[in-house]
Amino acid sequence: MERRIFTPDHEAFRATVRSFLAKEVLPHHDRWEKDGVVSRDAWLAAGKQGLLGMAVPEEYGGGGTPDFRYAAVLGEEFTRAGASGLAIGLHNDIVGPYLTSLGTEEQKRRWLPGFCDGTLITAIAMTEPGAGSDLQGISTRAEDKGDHWVLNGAKTFISNGILADLVIVVARTTPEGGARGLSLLVVERGTPGFERGRNLDKIGQKAQDTAELFFTDVRVPKENLLGELNGAFLHLMTNLAQERLAIAVAGIAGAEHVLELTTEYVRQREAFGRPLAAKQHIRFEIAEMATECAVTRAFLDRCIEDHSAGRLDAVHASMAKWWATELQKRVADRCLQLHGGYGYMTEYPVARAFTDGRIQTIYGGTTEIMKEIIGRSLLG
Repeated sequence: MERRIFTPDHEAFRATVRSFLAKEVLPHHDRWEKDGVVSRDAWLAAGKQGLLGMAVPEEYGGGGTPDFRYAAVLGEEFTRAGASGLAIGLHNDIVGPYLTSLGTEEQKRRWLPGFCDGTLITAIAMTEPGAGSDLQGISTRAEDKGDHWVLNGAKTFISNGILADLVIVVARTTPEGGARGLSLLVVERGTPGFERGRNLDKIGQKAQDTAELFFTDVRVPKENLLGELNGAFLHLMTNLAQERLAIAVAGIAGAEHVLELTTEYVRQREAFGRPLAAKQHIRFEIAEMATECAVTRAFLDRCIEDHSAGRLDAVHASMAKWWATELQKRVADRCLQLHGGYGYMTEYPVARAFTDGRIQTIYGGTTEIMKEIIGRSLLG
């Protein structure tokens, strides 16, 4: 089915992304997976290519193109390439909006140029050992000391945690405030008391550094408060729709790509003297997955259009995230099965798609949380 949401400019950008991947990412990705972290040189190369801060205004060094369709192209191509290490989507689509929409003029001039040229890698630290999607359970606290905050606590599962030069930390600034007593504090690399723990050993996305972070009596300047005091809940809710859409975009792209690989595989692989594709069961499996992908793609493209026009709401973003990532998980599992024993070998792309994509239904809000959001909107 022809996609109609992209212009020639978007497709030219797609060619640029593919060229970048071929030159700066794919030749190095196996090494990054062994190292558990990408090279900072890759971030600098992405900055030079204009892939960082595309939505950041030009006056701060960005591309000045808030059209989300460019972000969608970037996410699709990285997913199709299996390039899970370089977390540009997190940097651009999740952290970026906090800095551009909440930052003061001084903060923007201090942080955004490095954000865009790759010298300043970012992360957001929300999840804790005892608190995930439930913001009320956050125990990391910041005490007001007049001209600074004193931050204490621990975070875990933080993407870009090892490389990050700037971390947006969700911390409790009003003890009795519940979810409404949280603020966003920006902690910079080298701040005394800010330490990184393990680079966590995951089942997939091996090249993407995911770390524990520890804060012990960290002095955070008052000018590093991002947004309103005790306003983190509202700020987080405002930006979650884009985060979830970005994950959904990767979900459908991942499902489509692994289906393409498997379709070609069953054409070539023979069993009992005939190609697998000649067997009715195999054709039915491929037909079912192709139909599910086509239907999902139509919905996702509509969501991308709506978000680019400022119309996407939290409920439809949750629908997109839930459905596309569960589809990705389901398709990857079925495609691995169709590969037989070869599907269990890490040298085959389907195996990496299976393990790399498994996190999709978890981060950015679990499938269960997505269903709760949708259910509440319908039933109160």
